[in-house]
Amino acid sequence: MLQRISCVDQIKIDAVSFSSILQIGDSEQIQALSRALAVQREAEIFLDNEGNFAAFPIFSETIPFQPAVEENVVFSTHNLNPVLKVRNIDILGASSSSVVHLGNSSNIAMEARVKHIRQLLPRNNMLNGEDR
Repeated sequence: MLQRISCVDQIKIDAVSFSSILQIGDSEQIQALSRALAVQREAEIFLDNEGNFAAFPIFSETIPFQPAVEENVVFSTHNLNPVLKVRNIDILGASSSSVVHLGNSSNIAMEARVKHIRQLLPRNNMLNGEDR
């Protein structure tokens, strides 16, 4: 793992939600997954068989990753000051499989898949007595 020290004087985060992580310190591996099915309807109709992720290919398709470059690279680093110093961090929110990480990491794998569905009434339908 990397040999640097992260030093933060102050951090303020308002919200961390939906498979998100606030990690303070080093980590060997982080893996987050978030799936969401968002349905927006003009009419208030609720069906009991909704919410099946298997019905939508976006949730089962494989994610294409770039293959690792396998070249022999010779390099040398020298950290004159092995401390990364930050005075202030202010974050409104971390959501949907995201990471706020202060420290070193070896492996991070993230995934967020969202299917948005908008269902509108036909133009000639009446909704709440008003012509649409």
